[in-house]
Amino acid sequence: MYLVLGDSVNQIPPPVFLVIHVVLFLIGAFFAYRAFSANASGLGWGFALFALAEISYMTYHLDWTTFLFAHTISEVLDGAAFIVIFVSSVQRAAVGARKAAA
Repeated sequence: MYLVLGDSVNQIPPPVFLVIHVVLFLIGAFFAYRAFSANASGLGWGFALFALAEISYMTYHLDWTTFLFAHTISEVLDGAAFIVIFVSSVQRAAVGARKAAA
């Protein structure tokens, strides 16, 4: 199973992966912009970290870095983004719940 899946992924042209990461970068940048505009800086920073991770992924597909380096940096940025978005969302929900209870 693994060899079949790996072989089929290897058949995808490299520019397709670059397009995927560009689209994901644009989504992350848009959400960061919207979050900062709504004074939700925690969410904004989380989505900004996600967008930076997509830039890091692109460095590999542009042959600027190695696979291991680009993906290690990207995974750290994605992990930090996940934590920041989660913490920010939980804090906003908790504040909203306290205001509703008052």
